Amino acid sequence: MDVAFVLYPGLTALDLVGPYDVLGHQPEVTSHFVAATLDPVVSDAGLALVPTTTFAELDRADLVLVPGSGRWADALADGVVAAWLADVHPTATWTTSVCSGSTLLAQAGILAGRPATTHWAVRDELAALGGVVSTDRVVVDGSVATAAGVSAGIDLALTLVGRIWGDERARFTQLLIEYDPQPPYQVEIPEEPPAELVAFARGAFAGR
Repeated sequence: MDVAFVLYPGLTALDLVGPYDVLGHQPEVTSHFVAATLDPVVSDAGLALVPTTTFAELDRADLVLVPGSGRWADALADGVVAAWLADVHPTATWTTSVCSGSTLLAQAGILAGRPATTHWAVRDELAALGGVVSTDRVVVDGSVATAAGVSAGIDLALTLVGRIWGDERARFTQLLIEYDPQPPYQVEIPEEPPAELVAFARGAFAGR
């Protein structure tokens, strides 16, 4: 099973690495790290990631995963990722995103009229791009699956393992990575984020 993990400048590393650690260890998976060029891609926090192939070289994958970014608007403006997604989505078994990566799926026309989730601070932008915004942590609609912000990518990947290889494989994987969230702080993810909090988050994203 060919899995394409999409790389682009400014991506959020956990959006990518969390799902990769779940999916990449499945024995049936061959992982591809695809980007515009083979040059290292730097995440929004400075982690350098090395592509294994390019958008021009890889024209299909069984599963495509698009991470989000603190600079998601730059990726939208560039348009390269969305153009590639529009080409590969029709033949993919699964097209997926984590966090604000959903905006790139939407830009590619993949989320038109579909329920999808994203980071809470990007819900308005996702709606403006044609997605039907859900506040769920993971949303599966046909062959498209989306996750909410950052850490929800692990939930997405475990959901995919269950859908593809069965619940027992997913339970084993969850046990293997000791995924048992017990955060030190209780923070409620807002159903309707306060405008001032959204503005602060957007400013923080822009600053990164």
